[in-house]
Amino acid sequence: MNKADVLQRITVKLKVDLDIAQRAAQTAYEAATHEENIAENKYDTLGLEASYLAAGQARRVEEIRQSLVVYEQWPLKPFDESRGIQVGDLVAVENDNGQTQYIFLGPDAAGLKVSSDDRLITVITAHAPMGRQLRGKFEGDVVQIVINGSQQSFEITHAF
Repeated sequence: MNKADVLQRITVKLKVDLDIAQRAAQTAYEAATHEENIAENKYDTLGLEASYLAAGQARRVEEIRQSLVVYEQWPLKPFDESRGIQVGDLVAVENDNGQTQYIFLGPDAAGLKVSSDDRLITVITAHAPMGRQLRGKFEGDVVQIVINGSQQSFEITHAF
């Protein structure tokens, strides 16, 4: 796997998400300020609800924009075998059932998913339970996290 390709795909996905969020925010703003949504009485809350939606969409746009800036400025470094897994590393882990998952331990944009080399890669941050467990670990190490009340083990099979 090519970590530079994964980083590039993350920034492209963030740009797409930003465009979608900006259009949604604009639509919500137009709905909130449209003359048909002006309250006619104290029980008419359509305009108020639309303004809450517009504010939420605007916050989402800013979150994505900040994530995009972080990734565009992220200094890509090769995996440092002396330090173990760090933020910016791409990791392959195998669960107890032999299924392999690919994780990019990123500085932001947790939950984002991209594909590279026909593999699905999930972005997590160091604040996530799995991210906390992975930091400083090496290939062959086993990490354990609780998922839905059940403890699960993952072997680190590769770090990029």
